[in-house]
Amino acid sequence: MTLLIVLIFILGYVLLATTHLTNVNKAAIAMFMGTVGWVLYICYGTDFVMSQHPREYFDFLAGELPNSDAVKYFIYDNIFLKYVGKAAAIVLFLLATMTIVEILYNNGCFDFISEWIRTRNSKRLLWTITVATFIISANLDNLTTTAMMLVIMHGIVQNRRQRMLIGSAIVLAANTGGCMTVIGDPAGVILWGEETVTATNFSAYLALPALTAWALPTYLIGRCLPARLDVEWPAIPYRGDDTNLNRLQRLSMLFVGIGGLWFIPTFHNITKLSPFLGALCVLAVLWVVNEVFNRKLMNAEQMIQRRFPRSLQYGSLQMILFIMGIMLSMGVVNETGFFASVSEWIDYNIHNVWVLGVLSGLLSGVVDTFTVAMTNLSLYDVVDAAALQRWVDSDYMANFVQNGTYWKVVAFSTSVGGCLTCFASQSGLALMKMERMHVGWYFKNCMPKVLLGWAVGMVLLWVECYLLK
Repeated sequence: MTLLIVLIFILGYVLLATTHLTNVNKAAIAMFMGTVGWVLYICYGTDFVMSQHPREYFDFLAGELPNSDAVKYFIYDNIFLKYVGKAAAIVLFLLATMTIVEILYNNGCFDFISEWIRTRNSKRLLWTITVATFIISANLDNLTTTAMMLVIMHGIVQNRRQRMLIGSAIVLAANTGGCMTVIGDPAGVILWGEETVTATNFSAYLALPALTAWALPTYLIGRCLPARLDVEWPAIPYRGDDTNLNRLQRLSMLFVGIGGLWFIPTFHNITKLSPFLGALCVLAVLWVVNEVFNRKLMNAEQMIQRRFPRSLQYGSLQMILFIMGIMLSMGVVNETGFFASVSEWIDYNIHNVWVLGVLSGLLSGVVDTFTVAMTNLSLYDVVDAAALQRWVDSDYMANFVQNGTYWKVVAFSTSVGGCLTCFASQSGLALMKMERMHVGWYFKNCMPKVLLGWAVGMVLLWVECYLLK
C-alpha cells in the first residue's frame, strides 16, 4: 500500500509537470493526490499506525481491544486533523492576503502605479513596474500581485512581444520578492508558522540573493526591449462599481492593509498564535474601513454585484484547493515513512544541502514551485540546537536547526527556480494564459537570463551562510 500511495504521488508530479500540455487544472491534480492517498492510507490503517505510532495508539485505546473503527478514529483525531490544521492555516492566510489585495485594488489604492509608469521609455517603465511588483509581493500574496500587475501592463503596452518580455519580468519580480519575506510566499509562511525560521533572520539572508536574482535578469530583459514602447494611455476609469475615494482615503486604506501585514511578525512573536489569525484581523479592520469609506455606494445599484471581493469567488479558490491538496498529499506520504527513507538516502549519498538546493531548483522549474518546496520541507524536521552534540555529524545537522541553511536554500532555490519555465508557477501560468505565450518562446528569450540570476543569487547566499556561520 505504501508503494501504491507513492506511485500516486509520483503520478501527480508527472501530471503537474505536464499541465501545459494536458490542460488539466493543477488544483484537480492536487486534490486527487491528497484525497485518494488518505483513503488508501486508512484502508490499511492498522499496519501504518502500528509502524509509525504504536505507543500513541495503545494510549488511545486505554485498555480497550483494537478494532477497525478504533484505528480509524485514532487516525482521524491524532494524524489526519494535524495535517488538515496545517493546511488550513496556510489557506486562511492566503485567503486573507488575497482579499486584502482585492479590496485595495478595487478602491484604487494601486492607481499610483499607473501614474508612475506613464512613459514611453522602455527602461523606465520596466523598472518602475517590476520594482512595484517586487515590493508589493514581499508583503502580499505573489500570485494576486502578479495578476494585478499584468492587468495594468496589458492595458498600457500594445505590442504583444513587448508585453511578454515585461510580463516575464513581472512574474520574476513577484516570485523573488515573495521569497524574500516570510509572508510573501506560501513556503515562507509554512517555514515561519512551524518556527523553522524567524522573520528577521530569514529576510536578512535572502534580501541580497533575491534582489540579485530579480535585478540581473530584469536588466538583461530590458536590453531586449526597444528604446520606445508602443503604449496607449487610457484614462483612469471612474470606479463606480467599487469606490469613489479621494487620495487621502486611498492612502489610509493602503496604510491599514500593508501596515497591518507588517505588524503580523510582531503579533506572532508576542502571542505565539498562527500568523493567519493576524492576517484575518488585518482583513477585518480593512473591511470595516472599506465599508465606512464607501457607505454611500453600498446601497447603489452598481455596488450590489460587487459587495464581496472577487478573491472570495471562483478564481482564487483554485489556488486554495491546490495548496490544500498538496499539503494533504504530503502528509499522507510522510505518514507512510517514505520521506524518512528518502531523507536517510540523501544524508548518505548526497550529504550536501547546496547540491540538494540546486536539484530542487531545477526540479521546481519542471514540476511546480510549491509542490517541490513542500516535498523538501517534508523530508526533515527542525533539529534542536541544544541536542546537536548527540549527532555524529553535528556540522551537517546544523543545517537543519532553526534558521539553518537548509530552509533558506530551499525557499530561495524553489521560488526562483520555478521561473526557469513559464508553467512551473501559478504566476507563470497566469502570464501564459493572458498573453497566449508559448513555452518555446520563453525558453529562448527568458530562461537563460533567469538561470544566470538564480545562479548568482545562489552564490551570494552561499557566501552569506559561509561568512555569517
